Amino acid sequence: EVQLVESGGGLVQTGGSLRISCAHSGFELEDFGIGWVRQAPGKAREGIAAIVFFYNRTYYADSVKGRFTLSSDNAKRTVYLQMNSLKPEDTAIYYCTQFLPSREWPHLRYDYWGQGTQVTVAS
Repeated sequence: EVQLVESGGGLVQTGGSLRISCAHSGFELEDFGIGWVRQAPGKAREGIAAIVFFYNRTYYADSVKGRFTLSSDNAKRTVYLQMNSLKPEDTAIYYCTQFLPSREWPHLRYDYWGQGTQVTVAS
């Protein structure tokens, strides 16, 4: 059974930093990837970062490139999203997702989702 559990969300000031985590289990790393998708109130979901474990390759949306960094500790089965220079428009629920890397970034199909963690950036 695939399990994705996010943690580390919270309230931060504009320009601040936050790291959120995704503990994952129930699948073979080399066959899948982990992505971070966020949803702000009244807006569509946005895939912002992803990693394909087999290639150890990461991908970023333009909206977060240069500010967010995805990393993975495969031994701990945990993926991290380090978020720096946060802006109020980064306020959203951040979801950890699992995907089969059969499509190219950013056109991923996410098959499993965590419960989400709220990130709020105060202006």
